[in-house]
Amino acid sequence: MKFCIRLLVLFFYCGLSLQVQAKAEESYAEFIKNMPVQQGYFSFYLDDKTGKVFLEIEQFEQEFLFQSGLPHGIGSNDIGLDRGQLGDTRLVRFEKVGDKVFLRQLNTDFRANTDNKLEQQAIDEAFASSIIWGFKVSHTAADNSKTLIDYTPFLLSDIHNLSEQLQRSKQGDYKIDSSRSGVYKKRTKAFPHNTELEATVTYTGSKAGAHLRSVTPDASAVTVNLHHSLIKLPDDNYQTRKFHPYSGFWQHSYADYASAIDEPLIKRNIPRHRLHKKNSLSTVSEAVEPIIYYLDAGVPEPVKTALLDGARWWDQAFTAIGYKNAFQVKLLPSDADPMDVRYNVIQWVHRATRGWSYGSSVIDPRTGEIIKGHVTLGSLRVRQDYLIALGLTSPFKNADTDTSAMKEMALARIRQLSAHEVGHTLGIAHNFAASVNDRASVMDYPHPLVTIDNGQVSLANAYAEDIGDWDKFVIAYGYADVETAQEAQYLNELVATTQQKGLAYVSDPDARPSSGAHATGHLWDNGKDAAKELMRVLDVRALALENFGLNSIPIGTPMSELEQVLVPIYNFHRFQVEATAKLIAGVDYGYQLRSEKFTNQQQIVPANSQQAALDALLVTLSAKTLTLPAKITALIPPKAYGYSRDRESFTSQTGITFDPISAAEASAKQVLSLLLNAERLARLQQQSMLDEDIPSVAFLLNKVVNNSIKSAPKTATQLLVQQRVNQQLVEHLIALWHSKTLVPEVKAEVYVTLVDLTQWLTDKRSTRKYKGALAHFQLLAQQINYSLAHDKSSAPASKITLPPGSPIGSY
Repeated sequence: MKFCIRLLVLFFYCGLSLQVQAKAEESYAEFIKNMPVQQGYFSFYLDDKTGKVFLEIEQFEQEFLFQSGLPHGIGSNDIGLDRGQLGDTRLVRFEKVGDKVFLRQLNTDFRANTDNKLEQQAIDEAFASSIIWGFKVSHTAADNSKTLIDYTPFLLSDIHNLSEQLQRSKQGDYKIDSSRSGVYKKRTKAFPHNTELEATVTYTGSKAGAHLRSVTPDASAVTVNLHHSLIKLPDDNYQTRKFHPYSGFWQHSYADYASAIDEPLIKRNIPRHRLHKKNSLSTVSEAVEPIIYYLDAGVPEPVKTALLDGARWWDQAFTAIGYKNAFQVKLLPSDADPMDVRYNVIQWVHRATRGWSYGSSVIDPRTGEIIKGHVTLGSLRVRQDYLIALGLTSPFKNADTDTSAMKEMALARIRQLSAHEVGHTLGIAHNFAASVNDRASVMDYPHPLVTIDNGQVSLANAYAEDIGDWDKFVIAYGYADVETAQEAQYLNELVATTQQKGLAYVSDPDARPSSGAHATGHLWDNGKDAAKELMRVLDVRALALENFGLNSIPIGTPMSELEQVLVPIYNFHRFQVEATAKLIAGVDYGYQLRSEKFTNQQQIVPANSQQAALDALLVTLSAKTLTLPAKITALIPPKAYGYSRDRESFTSQTGITFDPISAAEASAKQVLSLLLNAERLARLQQQSMLDEDIPSVAFLLNKVVNNSIKSAPKTATQLLVQQRVNQQLVEHLIALWHSKTLVPEVKAEVYVTLVDLTQWLTDKRSTRKYKGALAHFQLLAQQINYSLAHDKSSAPASKITLPPGSPIGSY
């Protein structure tokens, strides 16, 4: 009897278990029954009733790449949230814990490349990972083969940190309003190796800044799109290539704690696309899979053709290493999503103001393999280059003036810009020394090489029209198909041969700082000799200003718009000034490695070159150079009704009128800030002790004072300009005196200069010689005396700045 009862109980529980199982199966099946499904790497279901997206997970603990992005931006360069902007690339995995699912980002900066599992575990436990989101399990199949999670909250989260960026740029306090946010079905798709999810997200807030107000219809609600890419990891067939400081590539690095004691802890490789020949034994071969870039089809002509042409320059470099059609550029299909990881894209981005262009990439953090290249090009740059060309040539002599030469200069720059930014997405870094090798690289920042031919400004050779020798070397280093056994020898020989050719290479850390010392690593410069080129550029500027006037704007344009054309012409020399300043206390060095035959030591810039640089900079500080002709200032009225000043205008301290004196002050401030840089002066003092022919700090300060405050302007307008230059000089000297980091030997020279200058300014013989300067000299003397006596400035330094000049690349 008991046996029968137990049997009945057993049958009861078995039946109940089957019912529960059937119910679970029915629940999972019923839940997804009528939902639209996208099958792919991660399949997902869209619930049209709730607007939710449910992600299906079949395997946990499986690593993949997670990439966020901003397909719809805000439209302000100052805020820095552009259409097509990529977020972080993360190595992640889903982990199930009870009724929760974690998305964990793994730490790829610290590793142990070993087969020893315990050693790997030690690294994993030593450094933190990050769980970037937690999900609730929605449904689980009865056999546990599939799990559904509601992905919607994560998709509608601030993964791109817009709130933080808006706050950091002082544009207001914002947070996501879920009631105005939802899944963007048009760009939510699944493919075999990647799943693309997108949402329209609205941020609401207050205290909107001026930049945000200028680009939104209602600044209390900012709506953008956010994109998530879930990407299958590439196979293990990718071969890394070792980084060399001279290779021209960025580095992809990590710490390998399994390294032997006598090996470097930090491993450095280059980032690059995967590329192999179909026939590795053939001198010329097609690629197994060519690198294809797709251009935003929304770009208008003739810019579209220029961008295609410039990007295609890179195929010359791949052809040079034996590839056929390995690098291609096509138009993006109309139904393709630029954020789709399968496409390398070149996007044309509109902003309210001129802004940076940049090239970024989705990179496998494990290896450095580039999965996707993504170029962002600012659309207003072409207009700025056209404006510069017009100002240089002043062509509008009649209503039907032909400006094709000026348009061609702008398009030539766009070709170069396209090649430059695509180069970044190939893994290539800037080379700011390429200009000394006859424009050997598109990875430099090029200033238009404008010349004077037969007394006329010529734009014919403004920009390079091809890939450079340096670019071909870099592609050969990164993409040549070489057998693994011969790779090290090939790379070493390639580097040695290129260095012997004299191709210079200087990248961002050595070229960008205002205190930079490298003799050839300059942005926006030309020529082998920076000081000599500065004098040539000043000649071009002088001729352009001489011709400047009514013919600088088209008939029918408000006269006040002459100012906008004048700005880049008046400041045409500004970047060559930066290059020239770096010769003072400059050094010449390279990125060579130690070898048995090492001979390349760091060299101080010769004394005669430093003296020439100082003389050239003093020309840019002269009242004659800085004073605009009266015929130009007379032509520029206050802004016409319907027009207004903007960031491209000169600063005015005279109300609504054009202010040529403040324009001169801003230019002088730039020169003096570079010349009297504290770190530069510290180097100069040391160099002058090693070589008595190199100008000392005392010599430099004395010469600047003699050529500014102690100079005698020839006209009343030049006197006003000179007084602004003098004021800037005193403010810079006082700032040096109050600097907490100025080295004592330089501080001593600054002190002596200030004391001597005060005595000279109050000497009646001096004031009698300089008519109209008595009050000015008394004010300068008071400022110096107060500063020395009270250890602080008597008044805030001028905040005047130059209008923006270089929104064309990114660091």
